Amino acid sequence: MVPTDTPWPLYGYDLARTRSFPHGKKLDPPFHIGWRFNDGALLEFPPVIYHNTLYFEDEHGWATALQTSNAHVLWHRKVGSLAAASPAIDVRHKLVFFTLLSTTPGASVPGNGAVVAVSMKTGKTAWSHSLSGGSESSPVVHGLSLFLGDSGGTVYSFRTYDGHVNWTFGASGSVKGGPAFAHDTLYFGDYGGHAYAVNAANGQERWSAGVGGTVYSTPAVAFGKVYLGTTGGAVDALWTNSGAQAWSAATGNYVYSSPAVADVPGLGPTVYIGSYDGTFRAYDANSGGVRWSHSAGGRIDGSATVLGKLVYYSSLGTNTTEGLDVHTGNKVFSYPDGEFTPVITDGKVVFLIGYSTIYQMVPKR
Repeated sequence: MVPTDTPWPLYGYDLARTRSFPHGKKLDPPFHIGWRFNDGALLEFPPVIYHNTLYFEDEHGWATALQTSNAHVLWHRKVGSLAAASPAIDVRHKLVFFTLLSTTPGASVPGNGAVVAVSMKTGKTAWSHSLSGGSESSPVVHGLSLFLGDSGGTVYSFRTYDGHVNWTFGASGSVKGGPAFAHDTLYFGDYGGHAYAVNAANGQERWSAGVGGTVYSTPAVAFGKVYLGTTGGAVDALWTNSGAQAWSAATGNYVYSSPAVADVPGLGPTVYIGSYDGTFRAYDANSGGVRWSHSAGGRIDGSATVLGKLVYYSSLGTNTTEGLDVHTGNKVFSYPDGEFTPVITDGKVVFLIGYSTIYQMVPKR
């Protein structure tokens, strides 16, 4: 699924967007801070990692390549003017892909967006493709194909190395989350209140299903199911082969968050996700039953990460990042910065993403 030399190549860690890092036993806290990098603008979505480099974009469309060891800036250039997505990496052609809500100078609203492919080494543009409505869909790369959605409701397959459009698919509303890839199929939701499974090779619909609200959440695929949150205030699980609902769990408020899913030793398949109701929950991935819940003290907008014995989340309401025991929900770690996605890792250290600052967190052991 993920090349061994690419520790965190796309949003959600792997193609299925599970947000669960399987080799995190030595990455538990306590931590000490190795370095801090302040970007000066909101980092709504986390970096991706290749070898010893972090790649990311801020809300103003500045793209940056940063050394993991010392936060040295390798390159920093403006690819657009408004952005809210993680990039994705094409290892074979040494490209990194950024989606943009706008390329209009000074833009504060979406429109006149693009997807831009740049050299991982230099940051120079290799190709770009305009997206009239803009895009905040974190792309996914598989083989020679790049997949993403846009605000106009179109999902694209591009050829990675030159931007040739392989196919397009029209959804019933804006596709704001990133597609997940599994079983040669793309899974995604839209603002028309639908979830989809689309053949990744040709863009043909396999199934579509109504869900109880618009979908900002990027789905996760595991255990034969697609998991996603909806603004109808629920976490939904759909069967990957049919789109039929396996279960739905109401939270009482918006679920913008994307789920993290893991088969936890001694606990079993579990879905971790937060809600605007200020509660972070662990669900039985097979039944939807609540295993435990934790009060965050403020709304949760971003997505969790399972790393070692902890599941991390950030609270937009309290501007904090917390790490909870995956089995019990007991708080083990807290840091006074964090808005959306809490942490990623290169397998050596942990990178905590605050409002505009990235922290290198080094396990003390």
